[in-house]
Amino acid sequence: MNQTRAFWITAPGRGEIRAATVGDPGPGELRVRTLFSGISRGTESLVFQGRVPESQWDEMRAPFQEGEFPGPVCYGYQNVGRVDAVGEGVDPRLWGRAVFCLFPHQEAYLVPAGAVTPLPQGLPPSRAVLTANMETAVNALWDAAPSVGDRIVVIGAGVVGLLIARLCRRIPGTRVNLVDPAQERREVAERLGLPLVTSPNRLPNPAREADLVFHASGNPAGLEGALDLLGAEGTLVEVSWFGNRPVSLPLGGNFHSRRLTIRSSQVGRIPPHRTARWDHRRRMELALRLLAGDPDLDGLVSGESPFRDLPTVMARIAAGDDPGVLCHRIRYEANQGEVVPVTPPQP
Repeated sequence: MNQTRAFWITAPGRGEIRAATVGDPGPGELRVRTLFSGISRGTESLVFQGRVPESQWDEMRAPFQEGEFPGPVCYGYQNVGRVDAVGEGVDPRLWGRAVFCLFPHQEAYLVPAGAVTPLPQGLPPSRAVLTANMETAVNALWDAAPSVGDRIVVIGAGVVGLLIARLCRRIPGTRVNLVDPAQERREVAERLGLPLVTSPNRLPNPAREADLVFHASGNPAGLEGALDLLGAEGTLVEVSWFGNRPVSLPLGGNFHSRRLTIRSSQVGRIPPHRTARWDHRRRMELALRLLAGDPDLDGLVSGESPFRDLPTVMARIAAGDDPGVLCHRIRYEANQGEVVPVTPPQP
């Protein structure tokens, strides 16, 4: 067994780096040494603060989570690393490959070979930490089914909101507008070709008769004016998850007379109209290809810290002290060099 380290949430609002062990891979397994992991500002903040409702403890389990909610728990799902050992029966060509895995913040780990997805050519590991966010954005578009020429408003210019807006903008004829009160996000939005206003009141008049509104701010206040932006028979797609916070929604006004629709979107389930042809692996491969083809998305990483600083960084992000934070990347300095062979590739 080799020594490694992992980040644990020890109690609501507190985390620490703990010692762990990782062995050599058995049949069908491989070992990964982490290069980068990403902090999911929305979901991981709720987990860090102990705000996962008990009714959702099973639904919110990460694939390789250790411990139980509300803690202690080792949680996370945006891990990019390099395979440094392969077990019997594993394709030896995976050795040395950069891969994405839904694994927590940990320096090295063993997983079944099928749990990793190799990065496509042209996708640097530093950008691949956005993979889970891109999956969420893809699933949101599947749920919403935007079409040619739609007027679309995205409320919340965090990572997921920006990715949704970026994907929607590529549909011919669409008019996409972003709303976010954080002035700090205007620059990154504009670099992606997305107009951003700080209030719904500042939207151009045509946007107030939207075909679709995506709500991705994570703030209940963002819902208050969302329905007012929809035209008749329009749809509001709720992408945010609020944990145990109560949320009120104004269903008076135009809600009934305009026959508006509110639809939830959650990345854990592929929409029923896709399941005959799509599974989670195919969706992840799509997310990776979309990231590889769009180097402008590097701007969604707003900061980077070494792994040793993760407890402090997570506390700061969860507290919301910096409204400009998008994806914060964690760098595993001990693993940044060349891969040293531990288990030679099988002939």
